[in-house]
This record gives sequence, C-alpha cells and structure tokens, in this order.
Amino acid sequence: MSKRIVILGAGYAGLEAAKTLHKKLKKADNVEIMLIDQNDHHTLLTELHEVAGNRVEPGGVQVSVEHVLQYTKVKFVQDKITGADLGNRKLYSDKREYEFDYLIAGFGSEPAYFGIPGIEENAFTLWSLDDAKKIHNHIIDMFREASQEKNEKRRRELLTFAVGGGGFTGVELIGELIQWVPVLCREYGINRNEVRLMLIEALPTILPIINEKLIKKSVRYMESHGVEILVNSPITEVSKESFSLKNENTFPCRTLVWTGGIQANSLVQKLGVSTGKRNRIIVNEHCQTVEYPYVYAVGDNMQFTGEDEKVLPPLVETAIQSGHTAAVNVAAEILGKEKEVLKPNLHGVMVSIGSTYGVAQLSGIPMLSGFLAIIMKHLVNLHYLFGIGGLELCWEYVNHEFFHTKRSYNFFLQSVISHAKERSFRFWLVPLRIYLGYKWLLSGIDKINNNWWTAAVIGAGDATGGATADATSAATGEGGLMSLISDHTPDWYAWFVEKVIYPNGMLFQKIVVITEIALGVAFILGVFTFLAAIVSIGMNLNFLLSTGLYDWWYIWVSFAMLAGAGRVLGGDHYLMPWLTHQLRYFQRNKAVHIFRGWRW
Repeated sequence: MSKRIVILGAGYAGLEAAKTLHKKLKKADNVEIMLIDQNDHHTLLTELHEVAGNRVEPGGVQVSVEHVLQYTKVKFVQDKITGADLGNRKLYSDKREYEFDYLIAGFGSEPAYFGIPGIEENAFTLWSLDDAKKIHNHIIDMFREASQEKNEKRRRELLTFAVGGGGFTGVELIGELIQWVPVLCREYGINRNEVRLMLIEALPTILPIINEKLIKKSVRYMESHGVEILVNSPITEVSKESFSLKNENTFPCRTLVWTGGIQANSLVQKLGVSTGKRNRIIVNEHCQTVEYPYVYAVGDNMQFTGEDEKVLPPLVETAIQSGHTAAVNVAAEILGKEKEVLKPNLHGVMVSIGSTYGVAQLSGIPMLSGFLAIIMKHLVNLHYLFGIGGLELCWEYVNHEFFHTKRSYNFFLQSVISHAKERSFRFWLVPLRIYLGYKWLLSGIDKINNNWWTAAVIGAGDATGGATADATSAATGEGGLMSLISDHTPDWYAWFVEKVIYPNGMLFQKIVVITEIALGVAFILGVFTFLAAIVSIGMNLNFLLSTGLYDWWYIWVSFAMLAGAGRVLGGDHYLMPWLTHQLRYFQRNKAVHIFRGWRW
C-alpha cells in the first residue's frame, strides 16, 4: 500500500526534510512525497533586512521551490492550509483536502506582540518578503514627505526611524539603515543630522547570546554612525505618530519596526497538539508530537528540549537539523529502520551591520568582526544555497549581492562594480574566437611537422635554436635541442624544468602538441571556451617563463574569451545548460541522465 508523506512549509526545515526524504526514499515506489506552501518560492528570512534597507532586489532573497525540487520525487503544491484533522490524517485548504500517512509540520512562525497596546496595528514587522517591501517603500515615502514638510514637529516624526528589538533582525536592519540613510538624505536634500535612528531593547543588552566583546564592538560601530541604543527600555504603547517606553518617555515617530520576538504560526492552535512557550509544538527526541507519533514538528514551530534541559532556540541551523532528523525518522518508519535522535550541533552565529561590517562567533574559529565577519556570512549563505540548489543559486546570490546590488559604495568600488556587471554582446567575439582557435590549431600541426611527436626537441641546449618568434610556434629542432631555461627564467621554474620536464621530454612534447590542437578545436567549435581560455593564458605564461618567446596577443585575446564567447554560434550554447542540469540532477540523485537539460 502506498504511503503519502506531506511536508507543510517550504522554509529552511521543510526544504531540508524534502531533500532528505528524496535521498532516503527515491527508490521506494510505494511512497509519495508532497510539499505544500502558500508561496512558490523559499524566502531567505535571514536576508530580509537587505530588501528593507535597499541593498538587494526582492528577487535576491527568493529561491524557486520548483528549482530546488527539480529531479526529485517530491511534488510541490502551492496552496494555503487553513485547518487540519490530525486524528484522521487530513489537511484542509479553501480549495481542497489532503490526506497523509506522515506529516512534517514546518510552517514557521509569526511575530509575537506580547500584548503591547497598539503595536500590532501601528508597527511594521520584518518576517516576510512583503514586510520587507512595505518597510522599504515606507522609508522612501517618509523622506519624500519630509523633504516638503515645513512643520518641525511633523518633520521630526517623519525622520525618526526606530527598531524595537535588539536581536539579530533588529541590529541587521539598523545596519542597513546606517548605509541607506545618507543616500536618501542626498537624494531628498535633507541634513543627515535631522534623521534619528533608534534601536530599542527591553533587556540589559543587545544581541544577548553572543560574546560580550562582540556586543561592545557592535554597539561602538552603531553609535559611531549615529544610532541611539536604548537598553532596559521596554516599549509600552505604540500609536501612529509615537511610541512610549516604560520610563514614560514618548518619542514622535512614524516608523517603528518591531523585531522583538516570534511565536509559532497561529495554525498550531487548530492542530490539537501540546504546546509550550509561544505556542511552539512540544516534540520528543525524534521530533514527534506528543499526541500523534506520525506527525513531526520542525523549525520555529517546534519546542525541543535538549539533554541540558534548555529549549533549542529558533535559528536556521535548528530548522535545518530538525528537518533532517524528522525526515530520517519518517523514512526509518517506512523502511523498518531505527529512528535517529535529534542532537543539535549549533556552529555559532553571525550578524551583519550593513554590507561592510559584522560580527561572527563560530565554533573552532576566533571571534571575527568587521569585513571578515561579512565574508564568513557570505560563505555560509553560499554553502546553504549550494546544498539546496547547486552552483546556479550560488551564482545568482553573488550577482545579487555584488554585481546587481542597489547599494551605492565609494566611487572606486562602485566604478569597479558598474564595469563588472556590464553585459557584453558576445556575437562580436565569434570571429576572434575562431581565429584564436585557428592559430592554436596551426601551431599544434606545425609542431607535429617539426618532429615534436616523434623526436626529442626540448633539452639542455640553445634557447633560441630553431625556435620561431611566436610563443605558440614550435622549435624546429635544427641546430640542437631547444632549452627551456634562459637568463630570465626564475630559479623555481628552472628547478622544475631540470628535475621534471627534461627527464620526461617526449611526454611533455606530446602534452604540448595535444593541448594546442585541443585548444584549437575548442575555440573553433566554441566548446568549454572558458576553460580553454584559462589554459590558453597558462600556456603562454609557461612559454614566457621558459623560452622567453611569447606573443601577448594570445594572452589578451584569451581574456576576452572568458566572457562566454562559446555561447554564441558555439557548442557552449547547448553544452553549458546541459551540464548545469546534469550537475543539478547528479546533486539530487547521484546519477547522470544524458537526455535531461538539452537546450533546443
């Protein structure tokens, strides 16, 4: 009898569960796996501040669910679940009913308001892509209005931007505003000193779970950029035009973003399961709910208590590890294997305070601050994206973060970025590519005609004996062996020649001939052009280091080929998309399917 597994939610936990179930059950014909989410994309929640703060476009934090699940046995259904009957193993939406044998509930969380009067109605939140876009547009509106407002009190309200909650999300949003506000001031003719940035925290410190030294560095950086940080200052009331603190101070403000806490999605209240703090579903060591062992809860809507009697915090690593454990255990039940216990292994945390400064506390690595912490955060994001979508998602991330960013930097860096992201019309590279291939092919054939394939040509002899002036041309061998060591040859390369190349002269001669002919064919046909360009540059640098005979034309033209010259009127037009799909298929299935991914 067929088993149906439903994963509810395409967040960090849901996608990890989907990947793991496919891996464990891809050969099980009697298993159906379905992932349901109301959106067709996975949102990188940890990067929403970049959209709100005008660093990246909304597409920069979106990942297509269909892309992630391509070449897997997991079926994606876009729908919003509004109710459930777990006892009868059914889920309900406004459109249809879904039956399941196993359910992995990873539908995430929502902001917690803690009963603060007016905060839900009047504050912004940053917990979805729509939230980020609303904040972004609202901030622009405030500057636009302020540029035309003459009333001082009204102007102060418009130019005060407060963030309630000094955790990761709040600090990262303030960091983006630090860099965006000066740009908006220039654009709308507003003095930077008129703009007020505030970070408000009810606890005695911001970022309470990281090292005190990193907290101090974060505070020092933000305060040096004009941010007012108020700790021990719970927000008690919020209106459209102000907010109040416990100390009875009231601040005129039209923009308060609430990042002070989260709770499990309100759908939890309809499930009839045991819940703990902030409505999170209580689970056992296998991520199973108390009432229904065939229902697993993962990610932010799960309350898991570890061996240290501490509740696992709602972090990305928590979501990924719980999603993996739940999926492994569902597969274990179906396959009759032993279940796995969730053993959290949290590697640390990273906080970006804008695009160029951050702090990072990672296990096994010294504490980082500044740009090194930002690099580490990018590397972690790339590692995650490679895991769910391969090199394509990594390349998209790099493009959004560095080449198509909305953020303006200093003149030098901005000039480099603007030049690097310019798109080229590759068609005009085709004649140059074919001519470069012709030259390489001619050079290889010339070497064969001059006995490179059958007789010793290189050795400890006259560096110029029989060699042409072209670096890609072969020595004729007339007048003695061709020496690869001359007065300008570096010592390390001379050592390599004497110890490795000379004793294996014939082998290296044939390698050179084969390489030149292969380069000729590759450039003429336009296949693996990027790789061929790198080899072409390397070959000419090798000639320069050895004989000193070179032709700079080859090097500069080879650099031009790096622009994807083979994708127009060349084999790369078909080959590269096919290889991309093959890599994606192999990543999901550890196999190759030669008929997938061809571009016609």
